[in-house]
Amino acid sequence: MNASIAATAKPLRALKGVRIVSLALNLPGPAALMRLQSMGASCVKLEPLAPAQARSGSSGDPMGLYNPGAYATLHQGVKTLQADLKTAAGQKALHRVLAKADVLITSFRPSALKKLGIDWATLRRAYPTLGMVEIVGAPDTRAEEPGHDLTYLAEAGLVQGLDLPPTLYADMGGSLMASEAVLQARLAQLKSGKGVRVQVALSDAAAYLALPRAWGLTTPGAAVGGGHAGYRVYPCKNGRVAVAALEPHFAKSLCQQAGVADAGIRSMMSPATHSAVAAFLAGKTRAQLTALGEKHDIPLFALPA
Repeated sequence: MNASIAATAKPLRALKGVRIVSLALNLPGPAALMRLQSMGASCVKLEPLAPAQARSGSSGDPMGLYNPGAYATLHQGVKTLQADLKTAAGQKALHRVLAKADVLITSFRPSALKKLGIDWATLRRAYPTLGMVEIVGAPDTRAEEPGHDLTYLAEAGLVQGLDLPPTLYADMGGSLMASEAVLQARLAQLKSGKGVRVQVALSDAAAYLALPRAWGLTTPGAAVGGGHAGYRVYPCKNGRVAVAALEPHFAKSLCQQAGVADAGIRSMMSPATHSAVAAFLAGKTRAQLTALGEKHDIPLFALPA
């Protein structure tokens, strides 16, 4: 299997002409906006004023301060403005862009939205056709609770031991749910001529990602939890190899190369098959395994130690 990362498929510009305003900061909202912009939407982001010590051309989004590279990627093609929504001038700037918008994305707590005069009840009176996607940490009555990606993953059972997860699953999963919510809001808007509000909770995103574990698919000993000899990470001669030979034809190819006669499901779950596959892979380099996968149609990816 080619070790290079495949190019991302070019998205359809299905949202061309749709105007989106975002007030959402940090990661989930901007990541959703990045996807929506790639789908053709016209995106405007209104940020708080940057801190005085970093105001010269700096972002008012914390992401722009602690990771400018990520911020630049997230906001490519997005028009960014700055305003203090607690002032009359800031409110004027906000309503100037809202008057032209189809969907608004927020990531404030409900109490903060109300204080700023942009809660759903107020907005729908001022802009009856405007859709709203409200990103919160947890849904409904829990929306005022403090939390972050790590706490939502922990609640969903996705934090193991003392190690941090390798990426921000709840934030990125929430961004996908938020972009999906924009599509839902837009479809409802086109159907009824009225705006709708869709709430997206990061805790729900974490819980959704955790469903395979809740179903028992990835628990220890399950087929994709280490029980199947064709679906594991093994050491090899100069690193590791992730093997995903789960389907019968893939398992058969792997077993043929490892000298295992039976590739049936019972055999693949047996300690003897695990030992045979492990011994075979341990004697190969990453380059040899990559070539092996390509030649014999075995899904695998070689990793450094």
